[in-house]
Order: sequence, then structure tokens, then C-alpha cells
Amino acid sequence: MGDTKVKTAETSPIRDLVARRRAGRSLEGPFYTDREFFALDIAAVFARQWIFVAVDAEVPEPGDHTTVDIGPYSVIVVRDDEENLRAFHNVCRHRGSRILTEGRGASGNLVCGYHKWTYGTDGALRYAPSQPADFDRGCFGLKTVHVRSVGGLVFVCLADEPPADFAEVAARIEPYLLPHRLRGAKVAARTDLVEDGNWKLVMENNRECYHCDGHPELLRTFFPTYGYTEENVPTALRPAHERYLRADAEMRGTYERLGLPYALIEELDSRATGFRIQRDALDLAGESFTTDGRAACHRRLGDLPTPRLGHLALHLQPNSWFHVVGDHAITFSVLPLAPDRTLLRTTWLVHPDATEDEDYDLATLVKIWTATNEQDARLVARAQQGISSPVYEPGPYAPTEYQVEAFCNWYITRLREALRR
Repeated sequence: MGDTKVKTAETSPIRDLVARRRAGRSLEGPFYTDREFFALDIAAVFARQWIFVAVDAEVPEPGDHTTVDIGPYSVIVVRDDEENLRAFHNVCRHRGSRILTEGRGASGNLVCGYHKWTYGTDGALRYAPSQPADFDRGCFGLKTVHVRSVGGLVFVCLADEPPADFAEVAARIEPYLLPHRLRGAKVAARTDLVEDGNWKLVMENNRECYHCDGHPELLRTFFPTYGYTEENVPTALRPAHERYLRADAEMRGTYERLGLPYALIEELDSRATGFRIQRDALDLAGESFTTDGRAACHRRLGDLPTPRLGHLALHLQPNSWFHVVGDHAITFSVLPLAPDRTLLRTTWLVHPDATEDEDYDLATLVKIWTATNEQDARLVARAQQGISSPVYEPGPYAPTEYQVEAFCNWYITRLREALRR
């Protein structure tokens, strides 16, 4: 399906638009508004790259499963009877019905609600009623999808041959993640927010803090100097920058004492699996994303001896970012629904033994990022409205928006590769 759409794009204006993309400026309007571009994005990006879709904590026991829609594809992620992760296309091998329509469950076998064809957690067809004597169940197992857990974060790839560098990237980021023991964590909350904008606008918005004065709750602890250098910090942000330098020096000492990797690794557009990872300081108490910076949960993730750890920030192209603090973790997954509609799925993880109302107050835990997500959704909708105007033309990125440029360059590289195939 994906290859057909890419070949169709070869004879359309898409090829010219991709070829003439100007570095350092935003993309032209059709990238965000045209259905043909949206189809190409699914085929060239979401059907070929590793996509973050879930966390191990959503499928902790054999038989637990969750589903995710990636464009026209629907994927089941399930924990099999040997406690391994499996992923399958959510398409019955009988007449193509969706097998599972609920997002999550723990039913063991996967039963199609149409004609009751029943599959094991290994994808094998176990039961197909009223078939002839010579019917071979072994020919009708579920179609598999590549799946991998990286430090408790679950990724799938729809391509026959996934990007080869993912194993290397996983090996480099897992040492940052493993001390927090996300694989054994518990889901405290999960929200789905549909934003009225193209998926790329959602990603671009997350990659810069040029707009962060629109996030008063987040800026209680998140330094507004993100993306600035020593040379271009504006006068108004100098006090925050000085606080950051002091907190950063303290955090580096803590990380070194605890043996926690913290150095910035930034390879956002120089490889197929673009990524950025870094431990960084938080403001105020420096423990968590709360109004005073103190931990929202009394139980810390992992066996780390202090809650004052700042935050571990991870960004992966094309659709995810993550924040891990001493007491909880937040994951964000961006999933395209239409040219102008995008699902943002946010999941909060806590210690497996943490109890709501005893160890944490749920409203406090989710307050900062719930407010931030809603504010970002309004900004993305405004951007979509403006880009849809006939008078829109690409504008220049500020120096602090270099990660937006890296995302767009990574994206254009993927399209060019697909159009050459």
C-alpha cells in the first residue's frame, strides 16, 4: 500500500515541492494541508520508521494487549504466553474484519467479534468454526509487525525491513532509561487529545521554546532558556539563565556521583532514527514537574537515592518525546489522523507499588502537562489555520528553533528517499 502511494506522488507536484524545500524556513502550505501529502507521510514515514506506540506497563502480563492506529493501519501489541512482546496487524485472516475494537484488554486469546476466529497470543489461528475438514489453520496466522521494547518504551515498525540503525540507537539510550526501571512501572494515567493540526505542526511545536511564555504552569520548573546559547540569551531571560547554570552544575555533580549518564547526544537529522537525549536541570526544588518543583509521588522510580534529579529528556523522530523525573515518567506519542487532525497520547508512569491518594494525588501528577498539552493544542490549531491561508509563505526559523529545522530536514530526507525508490 505504501509503495503505491509513493509512486503516485512521483507524478504530482509533491516531487517539486520536496525538491525545492529551502533550509532554514518552514515548509510550504501543502505539506500541512494536502491529502496527497498526508498519504505520502503515512507511506514514507509512518509505514517505514520505528514508531513509539505504548509502554511495557500497558501490557505487563501474558494476554494483556493494546491497540494503536497508525494512519490506515491498526496494530495489536500483546504480551504472549512466554511474556515476550508481540505485534500483529489488527486484521482477521478470514474476511478482514478488525479483530479488536477496544483499545486495551486482558483476554488472553484474540477473538474476532465478527465470526469468532480465534488467535493465540503468538498470532496462530487456534479456532475457526465451520471450516471444511481439509482447512489448514497454519496458513492463516495473523500478519506480524516488528516490535521492540527499549527501556520500557514500545516501538513498532510496519516495514518489511526496518531502519537498520535502531538497534544502535537503542543501545545508546537504554543506559539513560534503565536506572528508572520503566519496564516494571505502573500506568497512573493516559489521555488522548485530538489536536486540530497536522502531525508535523505538533512535532515542530514541541521542538522549540520560542513560544514557552504561553506555558506558565510548565515554566514553574522548565527553564525558558531551552534552545538558547550563552551568546543569544535575551536580557529578560538572564536571571533564569543564571539559575539554570547553578542548577546545572549541581545536577552534573549528582549525576556523576550516582553514575547516571547525562551528556547530550543529538543526532536529529543525520541518521534514519533521529534522536536527542540529555539529563538536564529543573527549576525550584528541581524534583518534578509540579508547581513548586517537588515530587508528585512519594515513591521514586528505580532505586535512586534522591528525588532531585532534574529530568531526563528524550526525543525520537518521527513521533515521540519523553520526560523522566525522579518520581514519575511522561511519554508522548503523536499519531496522524487526517491532514489537519492529530492524536497526542500522553501516559504517566509511577512506581509499581505507588497507590493513588496515598503516594500521589492524580490531579497534581498530571496538572502541568495536561495544561501544557491543551495550550499547545490551541497554538497548533492557530498554526494550521494560518498555514491554510492562500497568502501563507514559509518564514525563517530563529536560532532557538534549530531543532525544528532538524526535524524538517529529517522529514524531507525521508520523503526524498521514498520518492527515489
